[in-house]
Formats: sequence, C-alpha cells, structure tokens
Amino acid sequence: MGILCVILSNFFAIYVPVFVRQGLDDAYFNSQLFGYSQSSILYKIIMFNALGFGIAIVLASVLKGVFMFFMRQTLVVASREIEYDQKNELFLKYEKLGEDFYRENYTGDLMSRITEDISNVRMYIGPAIMYFANVLFSFIMIITQMIMVNKHLAFWVIVPLPILSISIYYVSQKINLGNKKIQEQLSVITTHAQETFSGIRILKSFGAEKYFSKDFNDQGVEFQNRNLKLALVNSLFFPLMMLLVGLSTIIVLYVGGREVEKGIFTPGNLAEFVIYLNMLIWPVASLGWTTALVQKASASQKRINDFLNREEIDLQVNDNDLSFLNQIELIQVSHRYIDKNENALTDISLKISKGEIIGITGKTGSGKSTLLQLLTKQIQVQTGQITIDNQKISNLPLNAYRKMIAYVPQDVFLFSDTIEANIAFGVSEYSLEQLDEIIRITCLDKDIALFEHGKNTILGERGVSLSGGQKQRVSLARALMKNSDILILDDCLSAVDAETESRIIYNLKEVFKNKTVIITSHRVSPLQHANVINILEKGRIVESGNHEFLISFGGYYQWLYENQTS
Repeated sequence: MGILCVILSNFFAIYVPVFVRQGLDDAYFNSQLFGYSQSSILYKIIMFNALGFGIAIVLASVLKGVFMFFMRQTLVVASREIEYDQKNELFLKYEKLGEDFYRENYTGDLMSRITEDISNVRMYIGPAIMYFANVLFSFIMIITQMIMVNKHLAFWVIVPLPILSISIYYVSQKINLGNKKIQEQLSVITTHAQETFSGIRILKSFGAEKYFSKDFNDQGVEFQNRNLKLALVNSLFFPLMMLLVGLSTIIVLYVGGREVEKGIFTPGNLAEFVIYLNMLIWPVASLGWTTALVQKASASQKRINDFLNREEIDLQVNDNDLSFLNQIELIQVSHRYIDKNENALTDISLKISKGEIIGITGKTGSGKSTLLQLLTKQIQVQTGQITIDNQKISNLPLNAYRKMIAYVPQDVFLFSDTIEANIAFGVSEYSLEQLDEIIRITCLDKDIALFEHGKNTILGERGVSLSGGQKQRVSLARALMKNSDILILDDCLSAVDAETESRIIYNLKEVFKNKTVIITSHRVSPLQHANVINILEKGRIVESGNHEFLISFGGYYQWLYENQTS
C-alpha cells in the first residue's frame, strides 16, 4: 500500500510541469499571434486560461500531497510496528539463551543491539524504502516524460546518470565499512558506560574516577574519529550529487535555449524541463542518505542475526506441572567450561531422596555452584546424566521442571521494586499472612519495621539500599514464597551474622520437613542438620557422610568444624 501511494504521489507530481508548459505555451502563442492589451477580450481569455491551469496545478499538488501523507503513514507506521515486533523478538530470544551466551557477551552489547541496531533497521524499513521507492519511480516517470517531450534534450539530461550510479556504488562501500566500525565502537562505549554505572560504588571507593573518565574519553575519541571519517565520505558525496545535477541544469538551459531559438522547442518545454530537473534534485540528493541508511541497517541486521541465530534452550512450554516423587540421581557427571583447561566437576555420582537434606561444602572453586547450576538446568550436562524419578532432566520441559525448584543463588539479584514485590516475585497469588510468616522465618521483620514504608519500600537498583545480609534474606524469602518441592540454597547466608543465621536455621527446620533441600555453604552451622554432607575438592567428592561421621573421620570437614567452633 505504501509503494502504491509512492507511485500515485509521483503520478500527480509529474503533471505539475505539464500544466506549467501548457499554460505558458497557451499564453505565449496567443499573444504572439494576436497581440493584446489589458482591455482586450484575448487578454481576458489568456488570463482565464492561466487561472484554469493554475487551479489544475494546485489540484495536482494537493493530490500529490494527499498520497504523500498516506505514503508516510503507511511505510513509516509499518516500520514502527516492525521495530516493536523485532525488539520483542530479540528480547524473547535473550530470555531463551543459556548461561554460556551471557558469559561470552557484555550487557552493553546486548543493549546496543536491542536499541541502536534495531533502530537502524527501522530506518531502513521506513524512510530508506520510502525514499528509494520515491527515487525509483520519480526517475522512471520523469525521464519517460522527458523522452516523450524531447528525446535529444532528454539524452543530455541522462548522460550524467551512469557517473552518478558509479559514484553511489563506490561511496556505498565506504559507507558500509564505516557504519560497521561505528556500530562496533558504539557497543564498546555502551558496555563501558553500563559497567561504570553498575559498579559506581566500587569505582568511587577506589578513587578510580579519573582512570575510568580517561578510558571512556579515549573510547569516545575513537567513536568520534570513526564518525568523522564517515562524515567526510558523506560530505563529499552530497556536493558530488549536486554538481552532477547542476551540470544537467546548465546542459538543459544551453541545449534547450538553442532549440527554442530554432523554433524546435517551445518556452513552455524549456520551463517544463527545468522543473523536471528540480524535481530530480531531491531524489538524487537523498540517494546518498538512503544508501547510508541501507548500509547501516545491513551492518546492524547482521549483528542482530548473530544473536537470533544462536542456539537457544528448549523451554518446551507445557501447562502440566511436574511432581517430585522419589529420587534425584547424578550418574558420573562431569563438566568443563569453554574457557577452562580443567574440569569444574569430574565423575560426580550422587543420590538425593525425597525429603532429604543434602549438604555440600568445599574450598572456593571446588565446583559447588557448578553442581547447583547443573541441577537447575542453567547449564547443560556434558558428560554423564542427571535423572529425577528415573527421567533424564534434559528430556523434561524446562519451565515445568523449574517450577519444582526454588533456587537461591550465591549472587543475589533484586529488582528496583518494593520489598514485597521482590519477595513475591513469580508468585501470582498469595495471602498477607503467608508473606508475613515468610518474613518472620527469614528474620526480616525487624529490618522491615525500620523502613518508613515497611514492605512497600522501593529498593534501589539491584537492592542497593539494603545490606548484603538483608539482600540474602530477601532472596531466601523469595525462594520460600515459591513453595516448591525442591529447595536449593547456594551459600545463601554467607553475609548474615552468626546470631541471625542460627535464628533463621532454627526457623527453617519446620520448612525443611516437607521439602528436599540441597545446601552449599562454607559454614558448618547450616550443614550440620543435613542427612548427608558431601565434601568437594577440585570437582570430585572426597568425603561423604553425616555431621557426626565426618567429624570423627578427621578430614576437611573436621578441620572446618574445629576452626569455626574453637
């Protein structure tokens, strides 16, 4: 529909010079043949005819404007709709990509692709297609009309066009390369700014403002230089186009004037050709800008496709909920990260029965968090297998599987929302009594009472207004609120003081009775109530047993216990 409006707009536009030519020729030939005075009937006829041609010009211009309005309304609005769809598509793709993808890519680059790159594609789909179609149909219609009027003069107008085409092709290559470099540098700047603002407190505490400012300035200078190089290409392109159009105008005036002198051409024809040339100026001038938009969009779409073509996690959306009935089993599970030389886990075999509390501890880097990420399907099993009730977890629908699990990660993330919204995250229905009970279990009640707005207190970005221990307790409360069959706690009380920790552990005894719980911790206090405690060292289980057995065993757990209770 938009392209049709472009054609109709140009169709009525080319009639304006025709009416100008007819009006001029009518007045010129009548006055030449009969002469006139202002009081003569001929003068009145000429003026009446001129008025008629004037009205025809206005009507043609109005119709051109109407279809131009619908052209813009159709193509530009369509581009906005496509931009909306593409942003949603890319955002949903981000949600479906696995942990490895986020290890490889910076947040700033993800933001750049969903904002700047999609905006570039939108400019191609809307303005670039609109102007390109306008250029194409303007050229076809105007040059066809010129040939019909005077083939000889039309030839001289068309002569510079091959030079124009070669110039556009050559410059577009430069523009494409320049745009690609600009988009890459923009991602670097966005990433740098995002990391600076996210870590502003660390930055200030180290007094590193000058270093970061200098680094940002250096990246900005590089971005500026790349833009200036592209601007130089564009600045040469536009004058070149105008020069070629100017040469065509001179040719028309010279050759056309000679034709008028010989009587082959009329003054109206000459005026018509000059108007046609002026109608070609904007399409010719816009070719450079349109070419830049196309090249920029091409570079951006390639960057978007890099992410859209990534292999995603199969969510296998299923409305049916899963239930944990008997046992989770890990059978000779090994895992190695792409950028590492050694396994994070090696030959892990483990059975977790329903209702059991399993403890996991070990030195930093022993593989505790990796084990939990495998159990929650954040990363995929490479070697061996994990089963739940004799079914491989890789075959289970991801969304249904994760509904069974409440996970408290080591790296706490809170949203810029109220305390209540953060605790009730992902839970559609709950009672205030249930919320208050969970707040009591996690010992948040006294902390919340100190806030002016209580549970409705808005937390800053990533929960910046809370202490480390408070963040961990809100994260624990969020997991308890989910009320899932399996509870996985990854060192979730490491920032909580010993007194509060013992109160929380005491409160959790009732919660744990009906759940299967997997706890990792560097502290003995959360682990001593576990049915089985597993000690990891360099990705392998080196000790296993309950609290009393491991203390008498005389290994790492006994050393940990004595150091923490001495």
